[in-house]
Amino acid sequence: MRVAIGKVGRPHGIDGAFFVEQPSDDGRWWLTGATFLAGGEPVVVVAHRTSSGRPVIKLDPPAERGAPLEVEREALPPTEEDEYYVFELVGVPVMEENGRLLGSVKVVAPGVANDVLELDTGVLLPMVEECILKVDLEASCITVAAGFAD
Repeated sequence: MRVAIGKVGRPHGIDGAFFVEQPSDDGRWWLTGATFLAGGEPVVVVAHRTSSGRPVIKLDPPAERGAPLEVEREALPPTEEDEYYVFELVGVPVMEENGRLLGSVKVVAPGVANDVLELDTGVLLPMVEECILKVDLEASCITVAAGFAD
């Protein structure tokens, strides 16, 4: 399984460097020597810098604008207890503690104070301990406290 870590964005300068669009928060991918896939092909970062707080990299071989930047799932560091990758939560059914099915996770949206689970039914749930009671990826179920969906 491949996981998106960004996308080839607009050029930066004339040397083949580009802005990374939708970059992963894991900055190690944007350092010189990092390897991953660009458009499905193996690449290596041969130069890196930041501009306006955004990663700017140059790849060898070069990749086309818009190409997805990806890594194999196994290349990601393991998560800690009660820590999850967004892609692991998308599609997981969400149920209230009383058994009422609320829908499935469509998007995990970043918020000001906390992330928010957006369900395919339009329900929005804050990712806080008071709301999210249990995330069981093996059973493919997220259990939330009653009252947050109303």
